[in-house]
Amino acid sequence: MTMTDAMPSPTRRTAAQPGGGYDVDQVRKDFPILARRVHDGRPLVYLDSAASSQKPTAVLDAERDYYELHNANVHRGIHVLAEEATALYESARDRVAAFIGAPGRDEVVFTKNSSEALNLVAYAMSNAATAGPEAERFRLGPGDEVVITEMEHHSNLVPWQMLCQRTGAALRWIGLTDDGRLDLADVEKVITERAKVVSFVHQSNILGTVNPVATLVDRARAVGALTVLDASQSVPHMPIDVTALGVDFLAFTGHKMCGPTGIGVLWGRGELLAVMPPFLGGGEMIEVVTMEASTYAVPPHRFEAGTPMIAQAVGLGAAVDYLTDLGMDAIAAHEHDITAYALDQLATVPGLRIIGPPDAVDRGGAVSFVLTGSDNRPLHPHDVGQLLDERGIAVRVGHHCARPVCLRYGVPATTRASFHLYSTRGEVDALVEGLGHVRRFFGT
Repeated sequence: MTMTDAMPSPTRRTAAQPGGGYDVDQVRKDFPILARRVHDGRPLVYLDSAASSQKPTAVLDAERDYYELHNANVHRGIHVLAEEATALYESARDRVAAFIGAPGRDEVVFTKNSSEALNLVAYAMSNAATAGPEAERFRLGPGDEVVITEMEHHSNLVPWQMLCQRTGAALRWIGLTDDGRLDLADVEKVITERAKVVSFVHQSNILGTVNPVATLVDRARAVGALTVLDASQSVPHMPIDVTALGVDFLAFTGHKMCGPTGIGVLWGRGELLAVMPPFLGGGEMIEVVTMEASTYAVPPHRFEAGTPMIAQAVGLGAAVDYLTDLGMDAIAAHEHDITAYALDQLATVPGLRIIGPPDAVDRGGAVSFVLTGSDNRPLHPHDVGQLLDERGIAVRVGHHCARPVCLRYGVPATTRASFHLYSTRGEVDALVEGLGHVRRFFGT
């Protein structure tokens, strides 16, 4: 009997149906918070999953089980709890690797979120200046360029700005069309032989746009640039295979995929992680330490300094199991249906302008919009969000950590409704009805 065989597993159940698909009403019973009543007994309508998804009971049980029965530090002890904790932590790594089609478990690095994963790559490129010749591919300096897009979340913008400031490299970006897609007309003039890294979002958190990964990867590969993909909004919503995508690095976060907060993932090609300098120094990431110098552990532990997010990793493993049981193809199909329905219904709201693609082609379930009142005066998204909240409808308002997008489309902020595997058409109807109430409230 192995350590994992000896440990009880949290109960897993699924609403997946034979032949594909699932019963969304049954799925919702797995998420205790969706049964909440708010504001004088109104049912909660949760339309903010792009910011953070809700958690099924299986994930809550997995974390509780870890703390109640197996809590110990990992990789460092020979007592039973330490061995069990290590087995649970590394089992989560195995499940994540399988979930994204990674060729090897050693290519999966646990971070605390997507932001840290992206910063890890950017700072490793800074640290390459003092590394050995094996890190040559990561070195940047004056004359080199980093390419991003105008639709990036700040997590995939600010780290590259900072890297360019530290190294003297130049930052360039691909612009946007009026309907919220990448303007690829001059992509060969933006991604040139000077590019050392091309980093871009898979699915936009504000526009919902799903970007053409193959087009950008092919161009980056043609000029010898590394590719980094921010998959924070795609891994939770569609099947992902890192080998098929062809990128060099991929980042995502647990709390958007029904997992806990405080856990994220950086996937990287094994041959690149093997020569990439570390980001953080400390315990666990070392091989040999003397007072004069240190050598570093092999990946992934080289990039996981200190006590890791053990309970959160266990919870993430449970989230992966939950999503796998439902089926990512089924989840993607359900969300496509909800998004298409939402776009059609929102088009009936007078004075509403979608910021992003107006149809569901190559589009995810984050729908941002601006609204005018019945007197044709622009409404501030904060007012829209507050009035919707009074009716139990939770949306996100602001620039969604993508302020350059708002600048591009000439709006100070947007209201965003975002959907996940548990969203329903009835919730879309509640949103549309709520927006009618908002317009009437501000009418003359």
